[in-house]
Amino acid sequence: MEVDVELSDLRVFLAVARTHGITKAAQELHTVQSNVSARIHALEKQLGAPLFRRHARGVALTSAGEQLLPYAERITRLVDEAQHVIGDESDPCGPLRIGSMETTAGLRLPVVLAAFAEDCPRVDLSLVTGPTEHLVREVAEYRLDGALVSGPVRRPDLVETTVFEERLVLVTDRRVSELDTVLGDPRILVFRTGCSYRKRLETILHARGAVGVRCMEFGTLEGILGCVGAGMGVTLLPAAVVEGHASREQVRVHELPEDQGRADTVFVQRVDAPPSAALTRFLSHARAVEQVPPVLRVVGGSVTATG
Repeated sequence: MEVDVELSDLRVFLAVARTHGITKAAQELHTVQSNVSARIHALEKQLGAPLFRRHARGVALTSAGEQLLPYAERITRLVDEAQHVIGDESDPCGPLRIGSMETTAGLRLPVVLAAFAEDCPRVDLSLVTGPTEHLVREVAEYRLDGALVSGPVRRPDLVETTVFEERLVLVTDRRVSELDTVLGDPRILVFRTGCSYRKRLETILHARGAVGVRCMEFGTLEGILGCVGAGMGVTLLPAAVVEGHASREQVRVHELPEDQGRADTVFVQRVDAPPSAALTRFLSHARAVEQVPPVLRVVGGSVTATG
């Protein structure tokens, strides 16, 4: 039986599978719920099998939906890659999905994004922040075109390029003059599991003889530094982030040896995915900004940067 499936229907299918709901998919696709439902119904009719199972919290893939998912991802990815490669390199267009660590997004990317938007106004760039492990997985599974993460990554399916070099420091509240006073029974304040700085901090503390390390996880940089300043624990961050943050007067920075304090931020991308003109331009702007370290300021509780 010959089936004529529209590429747009596969994109709708992927959005519903990704968000686990018709309403959320409609919001992501900037359309109405009835349109999403109609497209899914049409696709199910063409394929002759239900793709989703409805329940109280949304929808879940059926067995047929699970079978279709990798093919839909592969087809849409190949079409996107073809459009990127064939597109006009002098005037890139289309979507570009970039990932970044939270600290890099606040410290480095405002300048990069501003320059890129001016250079490539027809590119629809979306930025996703998260810990290194999560972002690497998203790139490996083709959900991101590339990501700025803590290196080295050393995966055979990924290419990594060093973009930034950060100087990491231990951060405590301002009353702590000697680290030994907080390392006996330390509490670390970090981003969620998968954060590379968290792993490095745990290694540093263990090397200094700390035992029984307790952990508090946060979703924002402001939350971490605010609680460090209140004396709730210690964290590890790029020095430039701390030096430019509004909470800097409430915290104390402790320098680390070169082997512990240096961290490379690398850009990772799939080894088997040809870089688009837009991705090449983005990486070029990211490399250029390293020559002019940004100055941080806080606006409305969020970290931004100016060149």
